[in-house]
Amino acid sequence: MGKVLSVDNSTWDKEVLSADGLVMVDFWAVWCGPCQMVSPIVEELASEYEGKIKVLKLNTDDNPEIASRYQIMSIPTLNFFKDGKVIDRIVGAAPKKQFKEKIDQILSKV
Repeated sequence: MGKVLSVDNSTWDKEVLSADGLVMVDFWAVWCGPCQMVSPIVEELASEYEGKIKVLKLNTDDNPEIASRYQIMSIPTLNFFKDGKVIDRIVGAAPKKQFKEKIDQILSKV
């Protein structure tokens, strides 16, 4: 079963920038209601796309410099990374179907 791992300043470069393949990072915060709604969807996606994408979560309150570096202005934001670069993003809560369509679209290109 796919697992969503937490990432922070100390693990960012290894887990995201140096990762092989597609990485999806959920930028979130504990106080964010829409983030709490998206969280179970992100967990499901990690399982459904296991072996195809790496799924990580970054708490923006605990890691503001990373959030700032990627211009995260509202949360939740899900950034998709390939070869250490942002190749796409989803901003805001959305139904699972919309997340799956975006992931499938990206996977068809990479």
